[in-house]
Amino acid sequence: MNGVPMMTLASGVRIPQLGLGVWQASPADTERAVAVAIGEAGYRHIDTAAIYGNEEAVGRGIAAAGVPREDLFITTKLWNADHGRDRALAAIDASLGRLGLDHVDLYLIHWPLQDAARRAETWRALEEIREAGKARAIGVSNFTIGQLEELIDLGGAVPDVNQVELHARFPQHELRAFCESRGIAVEAWSPLGGAPKSWGDKPNTLLGDPVVAEVAARHGRSPAQVLIRWHLQEGRIVIPKSVRPERIAENIDVFGFELDAADLAQIAGLETGERIGADPAVADFGAPA
Repeated sequence: MNGVPMMTLASGVRIPQLGLGVWQASPADTERAVAVAIGEAGYRHIDTAAIYGNEEAVGRGIAAAGVPREDLFITTKLWNADHGRDRALAAIDASLGRLGLDHVDLYLIHWPLQDAARRAETWRALEEIREAGKARAIGVSNFTIGQLEELIDLGGAVPDVNQVELHARFPQHELRAFCESRGIAVEAWSPLGGAPKSWGDKPNTLLGDPVVAEVAARHGRSPAQVLIRWHLQEGRIVIPKSVRPERIAENIDVFGFELDAADLAQIAGLETGERIGADPAVADFGAPA
């Protein structure tokens, strides 16, 4: 797997620390990207979601790559409209059908929404899904410290993963420290600081930042490789998205160099505290009736 390290989640499930994200990739691009990533570039971890509209394409890409299922780690996510026990149990079956799989390796609640009772009911449903063998590990995405504490206080499973917006402009120190203290792995979305097209004119200021360029030049690497390496060295799971074969290959070629203390200090200085995505403390889009 091109040297990609494995991390052991709290449940004992092992996850490749670097994977391919397919957010906002069209079905045709997704199918090609997944097939190339797995079949040629050596990826074994693919991250999708029901709302991305490309689970079927992920399934086709997996099939085309011809790698044994047991060697792959596939993540998908429960969309906001499917919160609640009955909807969640139906949603995982629908996702598995689209993926052409009998289980996923990680199933996440995509957003917490603003309904504590519904969050608890949905988390209990994910526990059922894991017990039924339809997901090997379960977790959440975009959950705040308070929302995580609510789930932990239920006394059942602790989320294996919290997938959140995290990049050098917005490193989420407090949330990361909390997750580490509870054995919750942190996974970064938009790890290179890119904003989705649907969120307006928020150009990526990280990939062109002169500090990142300076660090990259010292190592003979690209800015993207430096930022991915930063995540890996800080112990996070990272899922950069690309549909270009050359970029897919470049993004996994990050194990032949190491950032030193001076590099890390320079990158730490890029923090602004500014989000590019929605704030999960108030976000409530797509909530079920």
